[in-house]
Amino acid sequence: MSNYGQGPWWVPPTHQGRTISLRNAVVLALIVGVTAGVFGASSTGSIFGISTKIARSSSTIERPADSVAGIAKRVLPSVVSIEAREADGGATGSGFVISSDGYILTNNHVIAAAVTGGGTITVRLQDGTSYDATVVGRDTSYDLAVLRIANHALTALVFGDSDKVAVGDSVLAIGSPLGLQGTVTLGIISAKDRAVTAGESASSNSFINALQTDAAINPGNSGGPLVDATGAVIGVNSAIATLGTSFGSQTGSIGLGFAIPINQARKTAEQLIKNGKATYPIIGVSVDMSVTGKGAQISNKSTAIMPGGPAAKGGLKPGDLITDFDGRPITSPEELIVAVRAHDVGDSVVLKYTRAGKSYEVTLTLTAGK
Repeated sequence: MSNYGQGPWWVPPTHQGRTISLRNAVVLALIVGVTAGVFGASSTGSIFGISTKIARSSSTIERPADSVAGIAKRVLPSVVSIEAREADGGATGSGFVISSDGYILTNNHVIAAAVTGGGTITVRLQDGTSYDATVVGRDTSYDLAVLRIANHALTALVFGDSDKVAVGDSVLAIGSPLGLQGTVTLGIISAKDRAVTAGESASSNSFINALQTDAAINPGNSGGPLVDATGAVIGVNSAIATLGTSFGSQTGSIGLGFAIPINQARKTAEQLIKNGKATYPIIGVSVDMSVTGKGAQISNKSTAIMPGGPAAKGGLKPGDLITDFDGRPITSPEELIVAVRAHDVGDSVVLKYTRAGKSYEVTLTLTAGK
């Protein structure tokens, strides 16, 4: 327990008991030395003319391929650090190789300022070599970006299946927190389907249907991989929760990290590589982000329903309260947004909503947002 404003919560251990004289201290040190010489026998030597042996191990540590060390050894060569510079400063982050011919996946917020400010982006591999990177495409909706460097002999990471991840699964987060390249942290999947808002500003917010982990994630980890116990990527580390100023302004890891599920990231990356941009599904409504409580309320504005969109075709109206999306209970506007974006364009979904105290259910076909 700590008391804020009353000094640090820890104190150094106090020294209690009688003071040891210098002579006694020397005697004590000699006794310890002799004891170590008597009981640790391997390497030869002598104390007071007595032959002694000091224990020394010649055994090696076995590190199976599926151990944490084994997984880290395989994955680390495919993880990169990213430095994005522009006139007013810069940002650092992480990324990982998704194709051997130079394609790298990272977060959009890592490189966004450099792109808009006409800056430069540098990718550093684990062996220390650096390359200038070009932006293949980026998407603010999912907070993802694909870079490419002029090295076409890279080792790409294997994609896992984030839909099959279970709470309690062991994971490793790998990246360059605070610029410390090649950092590996261990944890578990703490939760799934967390509605998380990420981004550098209100105008570029991304809504993530996130995997939550207690593996330590800090500034600079953004864009790095979250891998499972086989070394396959299951997420892109993207955001952390912090305590805020009321809890002492702690901005580092507090065991609440969030990653974009790799199934979504993979689809977006493929679109960015193919088209330079990505699409995302919509139901064609504007929700009122200021309304709290159960559900997500469609805005009362007359423009809240997109003409010809899925919601309009389904008969929804301004002010309707959406309570369930394809079997997923909706408790906030953010949850509705991430639930929609977790699907694909063209998917048919069942939506439940209330109007004037009555409940309704309708099936919608998701269309692409513009």
